[in-house]
Amino acid sequence: MNDTTCPDNSALLPPLASSASSSANWAGIISLALGVFGLVTAEFLPASLLTAMAADLGISAGAAGQAVTATALVGAIAAPTIPVITRNLDRKLVLLFLSLLLVISNVLAATAENFAVLLVSRVLLGIALGGFWSMSAALAMRLVPDNLFARAMSVILTGVSVATVCAAPLGAYIGDLWGWRSAFIVAGGLSLVTIIAQFFAIPALPPKDNPNLRTLFELLGRTHVRVALFAVLLVISGHFAGFTYIRPLLEDVTHLPVSAISAILLGYGIGGFFGNFAGALIAERSERFAIASGGALIAILALTLIIGGNNASVAAFSIALWGFAFGAFPIGFQTWIVRAAPDQAEGAGGLLVAAFQIAIASGAIGGGLLVDYIGALGGPVFALIAISVGTLVVLVFGPRKTHSV
Repeated sequence: MNDTTCPDNSALLPPLASSASSSANWAGIISLALGVFGLVTAEFLPASLLTAMAADLGISAGAAGQAVTATALVGAIAAPTIPVITRNLDRKLVLLFLSLLLVISNVLAATAENFAVLLVSRVLLGIALGGFWSMSAALAMRLVPDNLFARAMSVILTGVSVATVCAAPLGAYIGDLWGWRSAFIVAGGLSLVTIIAQFFAIPALPPKDNPNLRTLFELLGRTHVRVALFAVLLVISGHFAGFTYIRPLLEDVTHLPVSAISAILLGYGIGGFFGNFAGALIAERSERFAIASGGALIAILALTLIIGGNNASVAAFSIALWGFAFGAFPIGFQTWIVRAAPDQAEGAGGLLVAAFQIAIASGAIGGGLLVDYIGALGGPVFALIAISVGTLVVLVFGPRKTHSV
């Protein structure tokens, strides 16, 4: 999630266990980065292809947006449950199975003749996405020595940054040249390369942990954890309502050609790339301020799009700045929830992934209903309301200097 739709869990883990080997398996780490890139790219492709997909499949733009909903909902369930279901299996086999699901998902999307098949493809993607994020940090922990763990995670998360910058604009560009299905064909080719790389680069990794669901329920009993997850649901759903339906806005309100839309989406990705760094710097001092400042800025930008979205310059600037503002959310919420549950950081991380995915689904559903009901401005309207309320929650109930467990 800058993934966007999937946060980095490295900050949420307890002290690292001893590495199984004193040498670093950088080939394995790079194969995980490829996996991240493929997953995030596949997750975000519908945002840049929405109108073309809807027209080809004979459905509304709001209905097509539910392809995002399906992925997010399934990902929310898969994130905490995949580690439990597969706890007795070699982690390499689990990883390869998840990567295989990514390959199948892209093939089904590229060949879908109706909305039902498209939804099946996105369900498979949700399983792969949630499962991968739930175990990515633990895999990295076993591939490199403890002192190189942070560096390894930064390499893996490079896949997120690159996908954030490239997925939407390239998807729109490729889709305009050869049709929307071609974008999923390209994504499928990348996912095939990924599974081959992981097969050769990842060693056998027998299961070490025995996760269970009891810890998750214990965490949900803590006030600070519940408040953090509620804020995620509001803020992230608002963001994705605006992001998922950005192409209909640029086509129907701003009246831009696909080439211009691709350029604007590239601006969004570049803004998000630098926003990640800015958000981290702010969150080091105050995660509450990082989230609240990002939320306030996006609320202002959503209002700007509602009022002046028919102007190309206003729309382009607002969307690029929106991407920058979103960068404060992942690191801000990560820091918040790990401080809310320092003794169960890994379990809290799983809940955070699930909350992000539920929020993505909520934004796609709510935004889609408004887009179908009031038109292309429905996305920014939903974003303005949800993010404004979420920002208020963060300001009033967000973490201060001390956190109780």
